[in-house]
Amino acid sequence: LLSCRLYCEEAKDPKRRSCQTVLAEALDIIIRSFAPILPHLAEEVFQYIPYKRDSEGVFHTGWINASSAWKKPGIEEAIEGACAMRDSFLGSISGKNALEYEVIIVIEPGLLFELMEALQAEETSSVSQLNEIMMASQTTLLSELPKEIPSDANIIKGTFLINLEGGDICEQSSYKVIAQPIAKAKCPRCRRYTAESSSTPCPRCLQVLAAGKGST
Repeated sequence: LLSCRLYCEEAKDPKRRSCQTVLAEALDIIIRSFAPILPHLAEEVFQYIPYKRDSEGVFHTGWINASSAWKKPGIEEAIEGACAMRDSFLGSISGKNALEYEVIIVIEPGLLFELMEALQAEETSSVSQLNEIMMASQTTLLSELPKEIPSDANIIKGTFLINLEGGDICEQSSYKVIAQPIAKAKCPRCRRYTAESSSTPCPRCLQVLAAGKGST
């Protein structure tokens, strides 16, 4: 998930920059956490942080101070739900490359479906947060089973318990994950099976490459 955002997206793309922000915040918290018991190591790591610092040392900047903006209602449950579906998908193709598959997630209208929509606004995407979590080349989010399902597709059923606002909102939701081999070719740049041919980058990569040429 991180490697695709960091190495495949355009340098200034919000997806890439947001990933860098998360990594920087995580590193900051880790350094401050072990500073009291490993002060020399914490200080050495702090001094090698490449971005600008407001202080000369880790012990001059105070304790952990995570912003409340990181806590968004429902996002934790959305990620946990998506991870549960990913585990169902990966378990059905044990030992195989997940990128060689496309995934169809079917959830009846309700809270779980709304949480998944927060991770993927489009019906079908190869670059959404939901697809990144699923680790497939393409993910489709539907509210009902498609009319035609290939004979070689795997259909996995599961349930997920949503617990919001300290238990005030609870909902048991069922889902189906349909995994089927993807028909597209492997992109020579991002390695996902989203290209029209193995010698041509996928549409996303072509757009990133074109933007890079335009900025030089």
